[in-house]
Amino acid sequence: MIRSLRALSALLGYPSEDLQANVGAIREALAAERLVPPAGREALEPLLRELETRDLFELQEAYTDLFDRSRKLSLHLFEHVHGDSRDRGPAMVDLGQTYLDRGFVMAVSELPDYLPLYLEFLACQPFGEARDLLGEPAHVLAALQQRLAERDSPYAGVFTALLSLAEAKPDAEALKALLERTVEDPADGDVDDEWREAPVTFGRPDHEAGGPTGLIAKIRAGRRPAARTQGG
Repeated sequence: MIRSLRALSALLGYPSEDLQANVGAIREALAAERLVPPAGREALEPLLRELETRDLFELQEAYTDLFDRSRKLSLHLFEHVHGDSRDRGPAMVDLGQTYLDRGFVMAVSELPDYLPLYLEFLACQPFGEARDLLGEPAHVLAALQQRLAERDSPYAGVFTALLSLAEAKPDAEALKALLERTVEDPADGDVDDEWREAPVTFGRPDHEAGGPTGLIAKIRAGRRPAARTQGG
């Protein structure tokens, strides 16, 4: 179990009393594993301090304003990879099947490409493979980091930490295309009804599931600009 990935997954979840109570444990887990470099752990401190000290209702309101009301900040990877194209549905099915092939059962009614869920999955893979898979959507992680930083959001630190753990350099062309293609459209309104985050857990059989995965191909497709119109 890669505790650092589980910790970063938890930090991207909806703020709760349980999360606030375990900030110290998250900090300790990251420091103990040392998989996230010092600069990445330092980038997390503003968020960790907010979770420790800020009123829970305010934390939840800020989270909703960020992740539930802007497609540009969606925590669903395929929103950035495929947009509204017809490729999105099959990719979602394939990713869900990849989880099953590895012996994991989604225990929530959440889409397979939900980033905290994906991180939970990676946390249970061999570290080298997990790091490679985390690096595949590096341009998506980098775009989210930049957009959150522009909003002075402490959540930008989570993506800084993820990129430093992945040791992956985002594809500059793919990142540029992603940042340029999506603009905020007030007509979109809230996206709460489309995506509702829930606590993420996995069930796992006693046996170890192995074999090749098609996950790299699914995420690597994100290096191509999504088939979505400007402002859509």
